[in-house]
Amino acid sequence: MANKPDSREKILQTASRLFQLQGYHATGLNQIIKESGSPKGSLYYYFPNGKEELAAEAVKYTSRYIEAKIQSFMEQVPDPVVAIQEFIKEAASQFDQPETIKGIPVGLLASETALISEPLRKVCVQAFKNWETIIANKLIKNGYEEDEAVKAGTVINSMIEGGIMLSLANKSKAPLLTISESIPLILHRKG
Repeated sequence: MANKPDSREKILQTASRLFQLQGYHATGLNQIIKESGSPKGSLYYYFPNGKEELAAEAVKYTSRYIEAKIQSFMEQVPDPVVAIQEFIKEAASQFDQPETIKGIPVGLLASETALISEPLRKVCVQAFKNWETIIANKLIKNGYEEDEAVKAGTVINSMIEGGIMLSLANKSKAPLLTISESIPLILHRKG
């Protein structure tokens, strides 16, 4: 039997989902408390500095989830092009049932807060960097020069983030699938 998440975990799960889908400004603490089923005191106990601290922790929470997903594909699929394509297809599959989307990256929150909150900007930058590094490391292990791999990690992550925004706006996975199909054009096969 799986352990039930504790109050902190429930608050983070709920806040992460709401910040990803609604954005920072449209998500209120009362909504997070209500939807998480946690007592109001729990939110302030675990996140005494309020919404900004909660949002930063939610970004870290989402980042760890995405990192594990990317890493899993990079470890399980030998060819880096195919590994990246499969990760993107997995992300796209969430748009089959948009109401259950879980773990979409943090672009919406980053775009809303980068100019008004330095702590949130920094935690978003770190999340992006972590994802790009996993992709770059896979490319390096497969014969790409480090500089080329780092640039490709940034380009691919940027494409995924943009594809997620387009998929959300269109309520369709088609933009992400187009990006997946384009990966071989971005990563000229080595060998």
